[in-house]
Amino acid sequence: MNNFEYVRATAIPDALGAIARQAGSRFLAGGTTMVDLMKCGVEVPSALIDITRVRGLDTIEAGPASVRIGALSKMSDVADHPTIRKDFPVLAESLWRGASAQLRNMATIGGNLMQRTRCSYFREPGVYGACNKRNPGSGCAALEGVNRGHAVLGTSPSCIATNPGDFAVALVAFDATVHVENGKQRRIPIDDFFLLPGDTPDVEHPLSSGELIVAVEVPTSAALRRSHYLKVRDRESYEFAAASAAVGLELEADGRTIRDVRIALGGIATKPWRARTVEEALVGRTFDEPTVRAASRLATEGAVDHGENRFKIDLAPRVVARALLTVGGIA
Repeated sequence: MNNFEYVRATAIPDALGAIARQAGSRFLAGGTTMVDLMKCGVEVPSALIDITRVRGLDTIEAGPASVRIGALSKMSDVADHPTIRKDFPVLAESLWRGASAQLRNMATIGGNLMQRTRCSYFREPGVYGACNKRNPGSGCAALEGVNRGHAVLGTSPSCIATNPGDFAVALVAFDATVHVENGKQRRIPIDDFFLLPGDTPDVEHPLSSGELIVAVEVPTSAALRRSHYLKVRDRESYEFAAASAAVGLELEADGRTIRDVRIALGGIATKPWRARTVEEALVGRTFDEPTVRAASRLATEGAVDHGENRFKIDLAPRVVARALLTVGGIA
């Protein structure tokens, strides 16, 4: 690990000022991602700006129209919040199924959104030189390498690294907004917050230098109150998803016709993946198992495999169908 300067900020202007003064500096919150990346040599910041003491960024405000979650709120605190567990169940479930209990007690919501891929070609610079995400223009070793855990949707010839998030998948399904600040505030729709790799896989978010995530806001909806997060993985605990689905369902007064449905996928794409084609195929249809399973097959339409990850194309539609049938009371 390289030498670096350590600065502790207690207010947003202090944090923004500190990071602006020193090129190559990074924000530090829970540290569960940043410290890992520093240990493996991917991140070599000149300074760490500790924002854990910044006031007002760890609050959870639940109202009739939305819930606003401060960026410094701990994953475990959000998952255990009584209103979120009751009215936003998919948020709580996605957080509880991410990482270990120890990490959830340290990791923050803002840091969780900024976590980077677990692709070994990205995280082992001393072993693998070819990684466009880490070293632009060097190539993508995963294309012809061990790629069982890599993406089949949203890929490009430059990168097939999978986004590792769970909570982000739930946020994408329910149209969350990311609030950021850099002297002035702006809002970024969550689906625009995660960028496809294209020719620039090293650019993962639309944040400008020094912008700080201050909150995430999720609008309430009937589908959100009836929601579920299903995560399929190689082992039951502390493992990233082979495929996951965040779903929500609202039925008409007849209890059979689908009024609204929300679906996003994790573990299979280069960003949390909104399955809009599946949603469009289901709205207005009768909620039953044949209809759900037929529509779910559209979840991986256009997917491209690279050998070992071929199974994800078959697995993801099954995960979507199972999640929907569970939340609909059929499974």
